[in-house]
Amino acid sequence: MENRKKHKHKNLNIWIIGTEIMKYFYDLNANFQKREDYKLTSQIINCAMLMPSNIDEGLSRTDKGFSTFLDYNLGSSFELGTQLITPQNAKYITEK
Repeated sequence: MENRKKHKHKNLNIWIIGTEIMKYFYDLNANFQKREDYKLTSQIINCAMLMPSNIDEGLSRTDKGFSTFLDYNLGSSFELGTQLITPQNAKYITEK
């Protein structure tokens, strides 16, 4: 745990990628919300926001706790993938 505290979360690639994913979905939401209901877009953004947030929170925990939060991130990424199926099927977004 001490070693983890020496690393700033903002320097971790996984955290940087998580914030990029979050920004992508915020930007996408500006156009997306006009065609899709608020609940779905809200869930997508919340899911994307949880990724870097879980890394931050996990870094404050023990090694086992940090591992648990990384597992939460894996679950959030699967959840995000599922939530994107509906707008893909409706041709609001592409798989890219």
